Amino acid sequence: MKLLIVIVNYRITDLTIDCLRSLSSQIESVPTARVAVCENGTGGDAAERLRRTIEQEDWGHWVSLTSVHPNRGFTGGNNAILQPALEWPDPPQYFLLLNADTTVRSNALKALVDFMDRHPEVGIAGSRMESLEGIPRSTAFRFHNVLSEFDRGLRLGIVSKLLSRWLIASPLPEAPCQTDWTSGASMIIRREVFHTVGLLDEGYYTYFDDIDFCFNANKAGWPTWCVPDSHVMHLSGQSTGVTARETRAKRRPKYWFEARRRYFLKNHGPVYAAMVDAAFIAGLTIWRLRRLIQRLPDTDPEHLLLDSIRQSVFLKGFKLRPVQNPAFS
Repeated sequence: MKLLIVIVNYRITDLTIDCLRSLSSQIESVPTARVAVCENGTGGDAAERLRRTIEQEDWGHWVSLTSVHPNRGFTGGNNAILQPALEWPDPPQYFLLLNADTTVRSNALKALVDFMDRHPEVGIAGSRMESLEGIPRSTAFRFHNVLSEFDRGLRLGIVSKLLSRWLIASPLPEAPCQTDWTSGASMIIRREVFHTVGLLDEGYYTYFDDIDFCFNANKAGWPTWCVPDSHVMHLSGQSTGVTARETRAKRRPKYWFEARRRYFLKNHGPVYAAMVDAAFIAGLTIWRLRRLIQRLPDTDPEHLLLDSIRQSVFLKGFKLRPVQNPAFS
């Protein structure tokens, strides 16, 4: 098999069906490509709705459905498909992790596969993400570091310019380029990468897992690239609500902070984890004071500063822990 597209559904069954509908016109662009959907503990009639739609739309020859319960997060839901697929007699050459709240544009699949075929040294590649209106979003990212975390909290233009080479988001690329990491919302992975670094780390539940995977793949000699010819529309945060914006962003759940803490402790050690926590808290404190003085609108997630302090290594400790699955809390 050339390509297996993995989609994890959790509480967004309508969007998952829309994603499958967008794939229906693109799937034949990659010979022997298939789609595997994991219904990830939504409950209710979600699995039955997906099964019924696949049958009614006559998608059964290219879509399969697996159900797990309870919800295993982004990492566990994907691994429920990846692990058995890697053990098939004819395992896929490539795996595309595709968020359920995405819509693939014309040529999106073929552009990724053609790029990987031309560059056997590349382990991971990501699509150009865009909004519903087609506006491109940051696609190529640098790994998080002390300076980027300070800037992320501070948000002062002149400082951002001075630190631009260390910030997370890179300029939008117009041609394929190597990057540190790319969004797991549309990420194609060569089969050999899983053999080298293993499956997604289920200790994350969700968030920071794509950064972690790219980081460890890069350490193992498998670089990540961005392929801007592959366009994918992403309605980010639909399952979790973390990035949904109203007049003010919703409060970030505890598992977001736990995933961030796990990433730095696992990959950079306790001293560096303490440095990035201190940098972000210091930058955010200055920003909050400046916002009050200048009477700027408050668009931060609720209780962001207090939650960042509560969830820092200074109060939670330096032990590497798995993120608590909200299904068991």
